[in-house]
This record gives sequence, structure tokens and C-alpha cells, in this order.
Amino acid sequence: MNKVINTSLVRLDADLGGTTTEVITKLAGIVHEAGRADSAEVLAADALARESKSATGVPGGVAIPHCRSEAVSEPTLAFARLSRPVDFGGPDGDADIIFLIAAPAGGGKEHLKILSKLARSLVRKDFIDSLHNASSAEEIVTLVDDVLNPKPKAEAAAPEHHASASNVTRIVAVTACPTGIAHTYMAADSLTQTAEKRDDVELVVETQGSSAVTPLDPKVIDDADAVIFATDVGVKDRQRFAGKPVIESGVKRAINEPAKMIDEAVAASKNPNARRVAGSGQAVSTEETGESLGWGKRIQQAVMTGVSYMVPFVAAGGLLLALGFAFGGYDMANGWQAIATNFSLTNLPGHTIDIDGVATTFDRSGFLLYIGAVLFATGQAAMGFIVAALSGYTAYALAGRPGIAPGFVGGAISVTIGAGFIGGLVTGILAGLVAMWIGSWKVPRVVQSLMPVVIIPLLTSFVVGLVMFLVLGRPLEWIMVSLQDWLGSMSGSSAVLLGIILGLMMCFDLGGPVNKAAYLFGTAGLSTGDEASMQIMAAIMAAGMIPPIALSIATILRKNLFTPAEQENGKSSWLLGLAFVSEGAIPFAAADPLRVIPSMMLGGATTGAISMALGVGSRAPHGGIFVIWAVDPWWGWLIALVAGTIVSTIAVIAMKQFWPNKAVEAEAAKAAAVANA
Repeated sequence: MNKVINTSLVRLDADLGGTTTEVITKLAGIVHEAGRADSAEVLAADALARESKSATGVPGGVAIPHCRSEAVSEPTLAFARLSRPVDFGGPDGDADIIFLIAAPAGGGKEHLKILSKLARSLVRKDFIDSLHNASSAEEIVTLVDDVLNPKPKAEAAAPEHHASASNVTRIVAVTACPTGIAHTYMAADSLTQTAEKRDDVELVVETQGSSAVTPLDPKVIDDADAVIFATDVGVKDRQRFAGKPVIESGVKRAINEPAKMIDEAVAASKNPNARRVAGSGQAVSTEETGESLGWGKRIQQAVMTGVSYMVPFVAAGGLLLALGFAFGGYDMANGWQAIATNFSLTNLPGHTIDIDGVATTFDRSGFLLYIGAVLFATGQAAMGFIVAALSGYTAYALAGRPGIAPGFVGGAISVTIGAGFIGGLVTGILAGLVAMWIGSWKVPRVVQSLMPVVIIPLLTSFVVGLVMFLVLGRPLEWIMVSLQDWLGSMSGSSAVLLGIILGLMMCFDLGGPVNKAAYLFGTAGLSTGDEASMQIMAAIMAAGMIPPIALSIATILRKNLFTPAEQENGKSSWLLGLAFVSEGAIPFAAADPLRVIPSMMLGGATTGAISMALGVGSRAPHGGIFVIWAVDPWWGWLIALVAGTIVSTIAVIAMKQFWPNKAVEAEAAKAAAVANA
């Protein structure tokens, strides 16, 4: 494998611009010029998308923007020591040492191991000082090579185990970040190096990164006095730490405040009232720090998890229902169950079939009618799980695996009593919280093994069932029935207003919580099969298609108003839009939210209003233009789609034209200068 860094990838005392976007874009260009990336624009867009999720500044005036990208051909490091430091969100101000870590999208774990070695060295002050003092690109390359390919050292004596020392606190920690390349390992080494300087602490860390994960020895976990979770994503197999006092924070806090986190863990180990990792596997924080998740945020994340797990049921079931109609005709819905169960490929149905003692005539017969009924029956089975899946996986997000069974039970009860998806949301949250609480009980060791597989699911299901049947069931049923009646009565201006609201929500955060809430509203109602619900689904899907399509067209019509990275994204975002993948517009919104998001919301509202006004309905919950055969009337849907696209395209061009983005103008001017050179 080629070296991940060479002198062509190094810039010393360079001015790469005054913003994060400019610096990352220039570094991506350096990687491209060195022949390590097919497209500087795509690499820059991927790195900026990662940067928008969480700033990459770390202590010491260092920043490590990083990403995995389809444009990258081999693992690469680009280095810049800036003459004009730039704010990368680090804890001690602007950064002047910048590493762009670029990994191939399909690279193996060995690539990621190499890249993670650099990240771990960035917590060493001597290494940072060497980077500041280096006088040549060759010296930088040598420093980095020494880190990535260290010379073998004589085996050090194993550290003395303090198992018998009563004044030693044993701590286990887990670090994890979304990308799993940099912060995961920096946090681990920051905690480890801090602990090594103390005589009162023994600390072992499990890094759950993108390279190989070596789980902690169960004996080490069992002997631990406290746990530190420094993660921005879920901890794998949390239940291993059940009953241990725990400190929980984002991964960057472990980099910035390792000593404080260790002190908190030591204090928690000696506090009998400290909060603990629940037996269900759900960890809760011990201190109300700014890094800890509040209950509102935690429940919101749980609901979003439930929705994300529910969507495949909806997509598969809804598309199968639509295919069933396409094959068997719309009147097949009047007897799909009898057709699917009473006939076979060797006994195909005719035009007239006895359904519950009534002779029923269908437009189609034979193979098409039978296959349509089978597809419809399969789709109905999938749709029958959506409320239970929503509830079960919401509970799972709160309480881990022991929450799944009571969550599914609660969802099934919601369907039984007519509480629908609203009941599913309530039972999911209720089951998760109850399971989490039961999991926090201090029980004898002999009972601990039974907690997650028997006791927690049993008691939680019992509680959820009692609460739903005795207290919440009737009120939730009334809310659901009232909602369905209101939707069924909508017409004229009220339907148009709902279309506007849904269109605004779909384009507000492009796949975020607001977008998902609108989508959940549409898909949950789709299972009822009534006309109003199908109209809502059509409006939601069309509105969600607008942003990627409109931005793609805008980059073609007014290329100079967009950065090279945005122009590159525009070449493919139209296809994502046609497939109803709203996330195709995220790079544009992340780079210029004040101009892009309002423009997209305007077009989404237009589409939603027109779709509802024309009474367009969709039997498919996903697929965009590729399921237009499931939309009726299709021409009305296309009118709404085209109108919204035109509005958003004109709006975003006008916003960028009359309220110019200085950074974009600078990038465009530089690109033009390069093109004319």
C-alpha cells in the first residue's frame, strides 16, 4: 500500500482561507491534485457533510476533518499548517494544524486502523509541538510515518495489577463517534493517558470504531467499579455493564475533559445513590452536565429510532399493496383474502367468486387476479406490523433488547383497541421507560441473568397491558377516531391548508425529526386505506421530492451561484429527488441554510397545496416517480410536482442572486480564474 502521506500532500504556513469550508475545499483539491481522489468537489462535499454533524476541532489548535468518500482511491492524509488559523470548533480557539483524513468508502478495516493511529497521536503534546516546529514537508512526512509505522519496542513489563488495593478505582470505558475514524480513538487515548498519571485509578477502554472492535474481557467488566460512556452513537451491547455506576457524555468531552470525567467516575463508584447502567442495557448519566442527554432529547431520539425501524415495514407493505392493485385491479380489495387462501396456481379464480356467500364479480380473472391477491395479502401482513414495530423499537431505543417484547405487545394492544399509531407511540415510550426503571433495580447476582430475558419483559408487558386497558386505551382510541373522522371530512380550503403544513414540514429539515414526523403521519394513516390518508401520502411524497430536484435544476441554470462542490452534487441530486430521497438536498442546506431551506419550504408548500386541492392519492408510501402507477390521478400529482419544483428553483436562485453568499462568490471567482488560466 502506498504511503498515506507524501510531500505533495503537505502545505506549510499556507493561507487556505478564513472559513472551515474554504480550508476543507482547498485540502480536498490538494488530495485531488496528488491523484488520491477522483473528484475534489465530491470529497469536499463529503468532508463538509461530516463537519456539519460535529465540529472536528480538538485541543492544541488542531483540527481533523475526516470522511469516507466514493471519490477517494486510497487512504490519504493531507496536512496544512495555516498562517491564518481558522475556527474548527475546538475548545481552545482557532486551529492552525489541520489534517484532512480521507478514507475510501469501501476501504477495509486495515485502512481505518492506519488512519486511527494518527488521531490517537494528536492527544500527545510532543507530537503537536513537533508539527508546529517542523521546517519542511519532508519533516512532516517523517513525523507522520513514525506515528503510523512505529519501530518495534522492547516488550514492557506488565503493569502491576492493583486487585488487592482498596484505594484503587477500576474503571472501564467505551468511546465511539459516528464516523469511527478519529474521535473514537482520541477519546480513548486521552482517558488512558490521564489515568496512567494517577495511582488511584485503573482504566481499560473499548473503542467501538470503524476498525476492528476488541470487546472488553467480561472479567474486567465484572471487576469494574464504574463505567464511562463517551459516545455520540449507541453503545454496542450495553447490557454487559448492567448495574455499574456510569458517567455518560459526548465523545469530545473525553478528549477535552478526561480528568474531570475520571473524577466523576471515581465519585460515582463511591456513591450508593449514583445512577447506573440499567439491566436493560440503557445507560443514564450520573451528573446533569451539558454533555448529558435530557429526557426530552432522549425520548425524541427513541421515537425517531422507532420510526426508522418502522419505515421498512411501511415501504415493503405499501409497495406490495400497490403492486397487488396493479396486477389484480382495484376491485380485488373486495375479496383478496378469499382469493389468496382459496385458490392456487393450479386452481385459478374466474371472474365471479363466492365471497362469504355472495357472488362477487371482478374485472380480472385467472393468474393476474390471483397474483394480485397474493401480493395484496403479503402487503397487508407487513402493514399489520407497523404500529407494533413503531412501539417495539421505540421501547428498544430507550431500554435495549428487553424493551422490544413489551413494546411490541403494547403496539399490538393499540391496534386491538383502535388506538392506532398514536397508541403505538405512547406504548413504545411507556414500555421503554418502565423497562429502564425495572432494569435499574438492584437484585441478587443469581437473578441478574434472568432480568433481561424474563423478568423485565414480563413485568413491563404486564404494566403496559394494565395501563392501556384500564387507563389510556379509551382516550387514545377517541383521539385516533377523531383524527380519522377529521381527515375524512377534509375538503376544499382545509385540505389545502393541511397540504401546505405537510409540505413545509417535509422540506424543513430534509430527513430530520420534523420531516420524519410528517412522514410518520402519512404512513400511519395509509394503513387504514381510506381516501383522505392516501391523499396525505401523495402530498407528503411529492413535497419531499422537491428539494433535490429544484436544487439540481438551479445548479444547471445558474451555475455561478453555487460552489464547485454544490455543482457536483447537483449532477446527481435530481435522481435522488425523483426517487423521493429528500436527503439529497442536505449538502446544499448545510452549506447555505438561510437561503436554501426557506426556498425549499416554499416549493414544498406549493406542491402539498396543489396535490391536496386536486385530490391526488397514493397507495405507495415511497418510491417517488417510480411508483407513479400507484398514484391517482397521476397527472394531478405531476402538476403539483412540477409547480413546486419551479417555485423552489426560482426562489433559491433569487435568494442567492439578491442576497449573495460571500463565501460562494469567492469560490466561484477562484474557480473561474483557474478555468481561464
